[in-house]
Amino acid sequence: MFQKFTFTALLFGCYFTSIAQNYKPAAFTDSDRNKKIEATFPVIDQLYKDYAAQNHFPALVYGIVVDGKLVHTGNIGYTNLNAKILATTNSAFRIASMTKSFTAMAILKLRDEGKLKLDDPVSLYIPEIKNTYYLTKDGSPITIRNLLTHSAGFPEDNPWGDRQLADTDEELLAIYKKGVSFSTNPGSGYEYSNLGFATLGYIIKKVSGKTYEQYITDNILKPLGMMHTYWEYAKVPKEQLAHGYRWLDNKWVEQPLLHDGSYGAMGGMITTIEDFSKYMSLHLSAWPARDDAEILPVKRSSVREMQFPWDISSLNVNAKLTNGRVCPTVSAYGYGLSWTKDCDNKIYIAHTGGLPGFGSNWRIMPEYGIGIVSFANLTYANAGAVNKIVLDTLLAISKIKPRVLPASAILNQRKNELIRLLPDWENAKSNPIFADNFWLDYFPEKLKVDATTAFAKAGKIVSVDDLVAENQLRGYFLMHGEKGTIKIAFTLSPENPAKIQEFHLDFVEK
Repeated sequence: MFQKFTFTALLFGCYFTSIAQNYKPAAFTDSDRNKKIEATFPVIDQLYKDYAAQNHFPALVYGIVVDGKLVHTGNIGYTNLNAKILATTNSAFRIASMTKSFTAMAILKLRDEGKLKLDDPVSLYIPEIKNTYYLTKDGSPITIRNLLTHSAGFPEDNPWGDRQLADTDEELLAIYKKGVSFSTNPGSGYEYSNLGFATLGYIIKKVSGKTYEQYITDNILKPLGMMHTYWEYAKVPKEQLAHGYRWLDNKWVEQPLLHDGSYGAMGGMITTIEDFSKYMSLHLSAWPARDDAEILPVKRSSVREMQFPWDISSLNVNAKLTNGRVCPTVSAYGYGLSWTKDCDNKIYIAHTGGLPGFGSNWRIMPEYGIGIVSFANLTYANAGAVNKIVLDTLLAISKIKPRVLPASAILNQRKNELIRLLPDWENAKSNPIFADNFWLDYFPEKLKVDATTAFAKAGKIVSVDDLVAENQLRGYFLMHGEKGTIKIAFTLSPENPAKIQEFHLDFVEK
């Protein structure tokens, strides 16, 4: 097990380093980035304070993670109203469905070890499901992947599932023995299912020989140094355990805590802001893809796989940003994680948790290297709403930018070769840098006319920007003239060495 300092040092010592010869991982170029983020903290603290008061949260704790480090925390209110115990970053809250990504990560780790396949039918591990009757005779068998992406055909079951937390394995299996009621056929689309993730917990047990709690603890929590994370509330030190409440008739009413059971795999974890920030750091550290040695409990590629939008869940054409601007948003579910992209192409990886007595949310932006997490001890507290506001506010005030993807060696090579041909395109057809299709799709005389016209408008070229890589085989660069700017974009072919297959030249008035 890594000690905290050692793990952090190793993790972020490799974070922006690569041993690849022709490709280096994307990095942040703003040297004042951390100072700009720190300047937002007073505003963020006030946002959380106001939100907690307006929504009657007994307690609210939160943390901001930047480049893998917990850089700011806040604590509001009481985790135990009767004993007047103040909330701290070490207060242990039940995080409900935020647990799901740990269960998904355990499944992927078992997959990576060759102990299961995501497209295995669930009946391989739960024979009781073999006699399941689907809505129609042509329904396909439920797979592990269906469970991970909420596409097993089970009905949305938040109210019901929330009350099953302490159920035994026998009670879980009894549902399959009696037959499941389906809302759709497996693989037909997204519908959120706690039953599905409880089932994944049982599969972890069948495959690993350990309970899902022990497997996740041994293979994820301990390696990350999450030593204050629990499954059973009775094992949490009393001064650290957050009690849950409901706001009824203008007063707080304490809610009973459920013991750990088979449904804990979908929502039973209890943890602290400090511990959970280490898990967020793991998810942020999976980006960018790179050649560094694997030092995490799970392969970086598997973490990125968790964050991929496997199952589209919604399109909100009326979604609004914090500033009120309408910004259509598409949402999807990965493996135990939600994925959202807005009209500005900003991507958010997140998950919300809600149970009687608790509400929580975490949200990261891998391209920006930042994340937000907050826990509250009020029934179904909407922590996601305030986290979105805070994250958007942080970006707006700090004006930090996402990582810059460095151009590959071949992209830069083709850029320089193009510059030498412009604007005359002299002997271009005999130049080996162009793919077979190029001279069938582009015509030398027209290319020459377009280029010479643009260069004449731009005037003397005084500088050429670095190439902006859209990926490792596509990019553009700007050539600045005394009177205007020329933008040149090109795409390379899949052959080796990659050649220019597509080209665009545009003049931009100064």
